Amino acid sequence: MNTTQSQDELSAARVDGALGFWEIARAQPYRIAVVDPAGAQTTFGDLLGRADAIACELLDLGFQPGESVAVLMRNEPLFVAVQLATSQIGLYLTAINWHLSVDEVTYIVRDSDARALFTGSEADLAGTATAAADAAGLAAHCRFASSAVPGFRDASSLPERDVDPAARQHGMSMLYTSGTTGRPKGVRKENPKTTPEAAVAESIPGRERRHGIKPGPGVHAVVAPLYHAAPNGFAISALHMGRPLILFDKWNPEEFLEVVEKYRVTDTHMVPTMFHRLLALPAEVRTRYDVTSLEAVVHAAAPCPVHEKWAMLEWWGPILFEYYSATEGGGTSVTAQEWVEHPGTVGRVWPGAELKILDADGRELPAGEIGGIYIRNSTSFEYYKDPTKTAEAREGDFFTAGDVGYFDEDGWLYLSDRRSDLIISGGVNIYPAEVEAVLLTHPAVMDAGVIGVPDREWGATVHAVVEPAAGCDASDALASELLEHCKSTLARFKCPRTLEFRVLPRTPTGKLSRAELRASIVGDSTRPPNQSSSGDSSR
Repeated sequence: MNTTQSQDELSAARVDGALGFWEIARAQPYRIAVVDPAGAQTTFGDLLGRADAIACELLDLGFQPGESVAVLMRNEPLFVAVQLATSQIGLYLTAINWHLSVDEVTYIVRDSDARALFTGSEADLAGTATAAADAAGLAAHCRFASSAVPGFRDASSLPERDVDPAARQHGMSMLYTSGTTGRPKGVRKENPKTTPEAAVAESIPGRERRHGIKPGPGVHAVVAPLYHAAPNGFAISALHMGRPLILFDKWNPEEFLEVVEKYRVTDTHMVPTMFHRLLALPAEVRTRYDVTSLEAVVHAAAPCPVHEKWAMLEWWGPILFEYYSATEGGGTSVTAQEWVEHPGTVGRVWPGAELKILDADGRELPAGEIGGIYIRNSTSFEYYKDPTKTAEAREGDFFTAGDVGYFDEDGWLYLSDRRSDLIISGGVNIYPAEVEAVLLTHPAVMDAGVIGVPDREWGATVHAVVEPAAGCDASDALASELLEHCKSTLARFKCPRTLEFRVLPRTPTGKLSRAELRASIVGDSTRPPNQSSSGDSSR
């Protein structure tokens, strides 16, 4: 435990005197821990029993601290149990995106050196898990499922036993970055040799300072897949704070409002796309549900259009907490009140982190100049088994996740975009997120994505892809209207030259897959299909 941590902070991390999930579960076993997407409830006591049974089985199989376990599973109680099991016996847990192909899952199982795989009982998952386990050469006794799956052991039938206190050691996640090129790589952080409870005590005070969530009464909604770093981290932290988790299988804006009202949800982690889709609901739907129980809605993962954040603050009040971070580390944070004073910021640097803005040659830039965002944390990381990629992401002790932004004179950070998404047209830098934010202000736009397409004269030009709002026709007239809308707000060189209508590829966590969008357009032709030209050739 951090020796500088005050007794007040330690006391504040406790729930009725209990520190972390395991102590809470023993003191209050009938407290509700998880509500699955079908509404079935699991208590803290039942979840503890399942997590301990899994931990003991892994120990019996010879697992040692520092080894890896993989999970390929939708949001369900067993996922949570596996994570609690590995996190109390010093193992790394690699949660795999269940949308991936067999080859992609096999690669991650192999690359992570996972010696066990847990999966769900759904036919599609079971088929993928079986094929991947076979290809990776996993032993039959190291394959587990949430119920009967041929070739897998039923994890729910493992005998309940108490974990030997001597074996208890904090374990961590090793999640794989999606990346834009090449194979994804596992982000492996140094695992401190401490107890699970000490790790909880270390992390909770920072959560409260940055995100307004503190131990005690409350309900946490898990609205995105647990294989993603942020929803996972916030969910497990909520359990350690004594809060039940309401698991979503697939997020839907009106269903979310229904769940908030039904369970009196107090906190959740969201992405800006969710805000956009909530705001697109008819007014009579938005006002139909009581959301006054919400106390802290944390958001990140992509720049949030300023006009949409203003609209959410007007609707929900000053309960939005934003931050900037990455799987590798972070970051900055900003409260609603601070954001109102500095619209568009993603916050100031939080304690224990350092940030710099560097140019392409590694020189630090002054306030107001856009460059690569580099971070230094107290905990180091490496891309597992890839020293070259680790070195490429570093500038001394600092690392970058590829994002671009700037500090203002008072130290508030503003994001511009990812460096890999930058459009250079006629030697001028254009940031897609800025153009997308303008398109999203038009009432006929449900979703928008912007990429650069090759151009012989300019090198690249701006191309927009729009998903029309309900009731709006994808017509040439609408395309022209949207292009004129951009011209009324943006400099001409930033405006789309071409625009098409289609559903945008987004990940289950709400992030726009710009690489997939770019491949579907530029990969087929040097000119985008179904385009409508703006007719403006001036610069």
